[in-house]
Amino acid sequence: MSGAPHKRILLMYITEVSGHHSATLAIEKAIKTLAPQTEILNINAFNYTNPISEKVINRLYLEVIKRTPQIWNYLYDNPSVVKNLEKIKASIHKFNSPKLKNLFEKFKPDAVLCSQAFPCGMCADYKKTYNVNTPLVAVLTDYVPHSFWLYDAVNYYITPSDDVTLRLMQKGVELSKIKSLGIPFDQKFIEPQDKEKLLQKLRLKPDALTILLMGGGQGLGPIKTIISSLEKINYPLQEIVVTGTNKKLYKSLKRKVKKLKKDIQLLSYSNNIHELMAASDLIISKPGGVTTAEVLAKKLPMIIVKPIPGQEENNTRYLTEKGAAIKIDEPEEINSVIEELIKDASKLKRLSESAGFISKPLASLNIAKLILELANA
Repeated sequence: MSGAPHKRILLMYITEVSGHHSATLAIEKAIKTLAPQTEILNINAFNYTNPISEKVINRLYLEVIKRTPQIWNYLYDNPSVVKNLEKIKASIHKFNSPKLKNLFEKFKPDAVLCSQAFPCGMCADYKKTYNVNTPLVAVLTDYVPHSFWLYDAVNYYITPSDDVTLRLMQKGVELSKIKSLGIPFDQKFIEPQDKEKLLQKLRLKPDALTILLMGGGQGLGPIKTIISSLEKINYPLQEIVVTGTNKKLYKSLKRKVKKLKKDIQLLSYSNNIHELMAASDLIISKPGGVTTAEVLAKKLPMIIVKPIPGQEENNTRYLTEKGAAIKIDEPEEINSVIEELIKDASKLKRLSESAGFISKPLASLNIAKLILELANA
């Protein structure tokens, strides 16, 4: 007698180097930990349905947030924009429907999880069009529930916090469909680390303040200006600078760092961010949802410089209101803020404690448990 067939779970994100992808990878890893036999298909939905458009739109998005972030601020969760885009969105979903139908019929998922609103909308429309009852879970990876997420066919919404749960309810989602489980991230971020051994491994001094400086996966933000400002600090500190996929920034800094007074370890894209965070006393970073969840789990004091309007600004507001981060609008002034933190260690301690208080370290495992329950129902 053969055993029950393995369950199939479809995970969907957009953009390869992104928090949306990191989130589905973390959930995939957690599912495999809990139920190794599960078949998982983890795909870039945008690339699958619109491979050419994906490249154009990604490039356009990066240009907008770099050059005219106020446009993104206007577009982000603007009710009139959402309403005006309804017809366009319906046309896109209709155009993508045959490809999605082919995917569902070939893979036959027992449950679907989306970490971004675009594939979530496609799947929700597909469910309604073809009268499919496959469970659909929406995982919000930012501290703002924008209106592009709202679909009747979504079975559960996973929110990062009770604040976001409340805001989803205000948009008309029933509480019974919302679970505040947190933003998923790789469980290696909650594994205990020996800081002394890590400092040795990473060739860092044990008696200097260690600052981790990141600009997200794409290495965005005023990183050069921040490095120049840190040069003014009259205190022993060392920096780990991660430039992500920004090759231009990496090459530029490689020429520059040798001439600077402070010790700087320059890295491009790194696979051991969990170790870099564990070795650091402070992080200066963009407040992407998944990065934020990792930082909170590490109880790492955080400084956010010039967040992009839209989701970054909302994430920043949440973190600063909870006392888990400091926001700075002028990167040139970061040296003064860090000098204050050095002089008053209790401020760093309070940031760390606040981070720990709002962190949800078991988010990935709890989301994996839910999706497996739905697949097995």
